[in-house]
Amino acid sequence: MEEDLVGEALSPVAALRRIAFLLERGREDTYKVKAFRTAAAAILPLSDDDVRRRADEGTLTELSGVGASTAKVIAEAARGEVPQRLLETEQFHGGALTAAGSGEGLRSRIRGDLHSHSDWSDGGSPIEEMAFTAIELGHDYLVLTDHSPRLTIANGLSAARLERQLGVVDAVNDHLAGHGFTLLKGIEVDILDDGSLDQTDEMLEKLELRVASVHSKLKMDKDLMTKRMVAAVSTTRMNVLGHCTGRLVTGNRGTRPGSQFDARKVFEACAEHQVAVEINSRPERRDPPTRLLELARDIGCLFSIDSDAHAPGQLDFLVLGCERAEAAGIEEEWIVNTWPRDRLLAWANR
Repeated sequence: MEEDLVGEALSPVAALRRIAFLLERGREDTYKVKAFRTAAAAILPLSDDDVRRRADEGTLTELSGVGASTAKVIAEAARGEVPQRLLETEQFHGGALTAAGSGEGLRSRIRGDLHSHSDWSDGGSPIEEMAFTAIELGHDYLVLTDHSPRLTIANGLSAARLERQLGVVDAVNDHLAGHGFTLLKGIEVDILDDGSLDQTDEMLEKLELRVASVHSKLKMDKDLMTKRMVAAVSTTRMNVLGHCTGRLVTGNRGTRPGSQFDARKVFEACAEHQVAVEINSRPERRDPPTRLLELARDIGCLFSIDSDAHAPGQLDFLVLGCERAEAAGIEEEWIVNTWPRDRLLAWANR
């Protein structure tokens, strides 16, 4: 986990990134976060001497992307101080996400995250920023799972765009060689009405791991939804069943009841076909609900504890899913992202 940095002097770029991370962790509005990440990018090419000179001269705001509030953070950090905005943000958003360290034991054994988004679809940050933050959090791997074409509201990736993204993932991995970390090629692919997946078989074959989720017609008739989900689990190339009910229990998007389906039939199909049931760690999802989580446990399903992060700071949500898994008594061996990368990939591409 990223350590508490209160009281430590950080470089101006690191201070800006830390503030952005904490705001994302606290699910603050994207526009609040963007200012700090934009300012960090603006000063990144400058030497330390150039940053200090501009801070002394009061000319930081002449740089495109640096405003008055971010200039103050930069100037304070350049003087070796802990910026006041950072202290305030640490106090407000830097505390433990769970009570009394709940979930931390399991979180320390999670090796990576199988569900994350970048600005290629509806995430808020570039691919490389997601990877850098995953390294800082101690991940061995992160699966990039941007959306598939039908989810136009989330700027889902066509086969051609996904093909281009795979090249970017290769470039990021080349750049990060030696860090003991791998960015894995993945997708969050829509489960279509008939249970097929919203991407070509050729592209799915090129990926290293596939999360499949229902995003549309969540009010579908129970029997039809069951048939749809069982078909996807049983007949397609998928590895993880994402946020299985689609419910929302809190947050700025409001609340939404989960879809209705025969959970026993769906989870029995998951167990038979070695498809992991996702424990989605987003606070507004808490999906699956506890009774379904316990049912999947009793049936003998595999699990994946995922952040479903749409911003770097949200990668820290994993502990919330770990807390739920611990409370449900799910054993570590059944959680696929406690496995080493090679074992994970062997399972996902069996």
